[in-house]
Amino acid sequence: MKVSELMTKKLVTVTQDDMMDKVVTHFYFGGIRHIPVVTAKGTLVGIISDRDTKKMLGPRQTSYVQKDGTVLTVSARKVRTIMRRQPITIGPNEKAADAAIIMVKNNIGALPVVRNKKLVGIITATDVLKAFVKLSNIVDKFSRSVE
Repeated sequence: MKVSELMTKKLVTVTQDDMMDKVVTHFYFGGIRHIPVVTAKGTLVGIISDRDTKKMLGPRQTSYVQKDGTVLTVSARKVRTIMRRQPITIGPNEKAADAAIIMVKNNIGALPVVRNKKLVGIITATDVLKAFVKLSNIVDKFSRSVE
């Protein structure tokens, strides 16, 4: 199974000059945990995770109270101050198992997928787990039909 079969192609991205409130909004309302950071031409320059946002819990914060009473605290910092530069990447034609190995070895939850220096997708640990469950169910059905 290839990375291209599991990766998410419809991406949420930010630029280095975006403010962290945009990132926090994507995490909070979009149900995602990793956002690639790209240039205007789509070249990958970094990645930011929901865990990275813990770094911004410092003196420069702003709070917003939502209509439902939820308080959203964000930083006045730019993405460039928080993002991880030169993230580990993988190609779309690589094995999904290799993506899993890279994530485990580096204790990371996502890999940007790059072709010719351009971001084409992202594969997460969740994507790999979903594939594992699907394959496991197929194997179970096959072994029951053989018995």
